Amino acid sequence: MMIVNTPEFEDFCRRQMADDTLSYEQARRIYESLHQEALALGAISSANIWDDFEVDLRVAKAVNGMRL
Repeated sequence: MMIVNTPEFEDFCRRQMADDTLSYEQARRIYESLHQEALALGAISSANIWDDFEVDLRVAKAVNGMRL
């Protein structure tokens, strides 16, 4: 499942980046909410949380211009 970049989503992202005054507690609550939603949707589980982690790490390094 992919996130589609709609104008609304891009506006949301811009507003989130502009308002970077989140406290640790606010950031933790957002993370917990997103985590619970991912669990409810079946996108992640404790059984598959590390699946393909090595691939994700290699992609992140490549995107950030790091040597593999």
